[in-house]
Amino acid sequence: MSTEPGKREIFMVDTTLRDGEQTAGVVFANHEKLAIAKMLDELGVQQIEAGIPVMGGDEKAALKSIVKANLKASIMAWNRAVVEDIQTSIDCGVDAVAISISTSDIHIQYKLQSSRERVLEQMVQAVEYAKSQGVYISVNAEDASRSNEAFLHQFAQAALDAGANRLRYCDTVGVLDPFQTYDKVKRLITKVPIDVEMHTHNDFGMATANALAGIRAGARYVGVTVNGLGERAGNAALEEVAMALTHLLDYDMPIQSKGFLKLCQYVASASNRKLPVSKPIVGKNMFFHESGIHVDGAIKNSRTYEAFDPEEVGLVRQIIIGKHSGKAAIKRKFDEFGLAVSDEQASLLLEKIRHLSIELKRTLFEQELRTLYQELFA
Repeated sequence: MSTEPGKREIFMVDTTLRDGEQTAGVVFANHEKLAIAKMLDELGVQQIEAGIPVMGGDEKAALKSIVKANLKASIMAWNRAVVEDIQTSIDCGVDAVAISISTSDIHIQYKLQSSRERVLEQMVQAVEYAKSQGVYISVNAEDASRSNEAFLHQFAQAALDAGANRLRYCDTVGVLDPFQTYDKVKRLITKVPIDVEMHTHNDFGMATANALAGIRAGARYVGVTVNGLGERAGNAALEEVAMALTHLLDYDMPIQSKGFLKLCQYVASASNRKLPVSKPIVGKNMFFHESGIHVDGAIKNSRTYEAFDPEEVGLVRQIIIGKHSGKAAIKRKFDEFGLAVSDEQASLLLEKIRHLSIELKRTLFEQELRTLYQELFA
């Protein structure tokens, strides 16, 4: 990891198997959960939140199988701030527990029908029990982003005093922007010397940006899911956060990004949620070039229109031929076919290609391009 001044070690906490599976309509089979956990471990994810043991049955069985796989990653289980939940998790063999309770007044009043004082009591009791069992402890401040800041700071300090290792700062309904996130997390870290994990939701499309803002403010842990799965609009996406940390914030991340495409495709299939072609980082359109100006630039130097190399995430660069193509793309594509095309021939082909592309309302297949060549020049 980076040792430059101001660069902290950043830990990825993947919750695909917990929060990701809470996506409405998504259910992972037990063997899929184990497969995903192994793939995450191979990528270098440091901690996997693998499920909610108190659900019992298959959930416990899946979590136990993941623990028995002896992965390098820490295996965490999610719990309410209830001693019985925590004991159930410990019985599954996990080495870390997440203890979750709401801290915002709207949640405390309407969801918990409780009080701030009772929330503190429940959290402290649960943390002290977990601490006595020797496991790593994350205290989740649910709806932290809408919580009274003075109370949230009090909650964080009480968690630290009770033995918690970190606080999960949850933007539960995704209402923050990156500027607010930075300010709120900075004030929290300045006030309470506890490690902070960012857990951001995507209701306004800012989950990844907010996760990065929290890290800039001093958070050392970041919660993510593969493909951004999660409640409602989802969570910050593992592949987006990892690549942004590497390329935008210049962290030396221990993530084997070449495995992203395989992992993202597997999770898309297991969750029955198709991977969009324009999905950041792993969507197939990331390295498809059609526009004439873009293709010309990419041919001369790929960095003109690519932020990183496709090989970094398991993708391949492709020149697509259609309405917006130019002569450089035509010559490059036919060169791939082993056919030399002159400027004059490229101009003739381009006219036919643009007409056919508009007629078909799509780019052209390779066989269609070969057929056009034969019709014009054979």
